[in-house]
Amino acid sequence: MPGYAHHTAPRGNSMDLLISSAYAQAAGSSPQSTLMQFLPIVVLFVAFYFLLIRPQTKKAKEHRDMVAKLAVGDEVVTSGGILGRVTEAGETFVTVEVAKDVSIKVQRFQVSQLMPKGTFKSA
Repeated sequence: MPGYAHHTAPRGNSMDLLISSAYAQAAGSSPQSTLMQFLPIVVLFVAFYFLLIRPQTKKAKEHRDMVAKLAVGDEVVTSGGILGRVTEAGETFVTVEVAKDVSIKVQRFQVSQLMPKGTFKSA
């Protein structure tokens, strides 16, 4: 057609338009850039330690200490939500009175909270 330039498609694979070309990078990187690659991973690990791991271990230690100090007369709440007074404390089990003449035996580590004195009476 007159007035129109003839356009020819480049020779080769027609899929080259969809695939970006990969070019080689300079060989060998400096030690400082290698350190900078691992820096985000280290920062992430430190953040996980202070935000997740450390508080969890602190809470577990407090619970372990509280369970070890359970004594007869303590008012407790079990992990199931049962409020009662400790009437017997063995090495692995404690007997908890939940009502007059009604007692249950639970494992020590199932005690989740130590309540202030008088809580059981007022409940």
